[in-house]
Amino acid sequence: MNKPQALEKRGKNPIVVQKGWINKTSFPVRYLVEEEVKQLCEACKKERNKLLIVLLFQTGLRISEALALTPASIRNFEGKPAMEIVGKGKKLRMVALPVNLREKLESYAYRARIEPSGRFFEINRSRAWQILNEARKAAGIEKRVFPHLLRHSDAIIRLRKTGNPKALQYHLGHNTPAMTLRYLSTLTQEDALRVQQEVSFEE
Repeated sequence: MNKPQALEKRGKNPIVVQKGWINKTSFPVRYLVEEEVKQLCEACKKERNKLLIVLLFQTGLRISEALALTPASIRNFEGKPAMEIVGKGKKLRMVALPVNLREKLESYAYRARIEPSGRFFEINRSRAWQILNEARKAAGIEKRVFPHLLRHSDAIIRLRKTGNPKALQYHLGHNTPAMTLRYLSTLTQEDALRVQQEVSFEE
């Protein structure tokens, strides 16, 4: 039995279900711009909290991946820093790590005496959410800020700068291109709006 037949058997219209999926895929993704992330970091009193925000924003890691990160996870690929990440389904992938961020992570690990197998961030997911919310309030940002929003923000910036959805899909560890296409759709809609805003009419 194929998928449409299975949906019909359960009393669902496969066309309606497919249409709903398409609408969700094309719906714009919310994200933060670099200035807003900078404000969040400046509002942090602890270096650890600031480092967590920068990591989430500049690497697009899921919060679970970020909290599991250790100094031993840092690698080199063709002379440039990268991270070995175990993502959803225990799937291993390599993620690009900005040079400046690598230096900050290693410096923090040295001063905090974190062992190679020790975690950079000895906190749980709930505390990570609290840290972001506290930073948001201190920075005076009205948007709802949560770990995955920083992942979206990294994705938008990378796609805007590289124009390569397939590379972004691998970077984020997405199994399918559906979510990656939402980022592309977001940028396309924004560009379309800018173009239309340039149209003027005679009064």
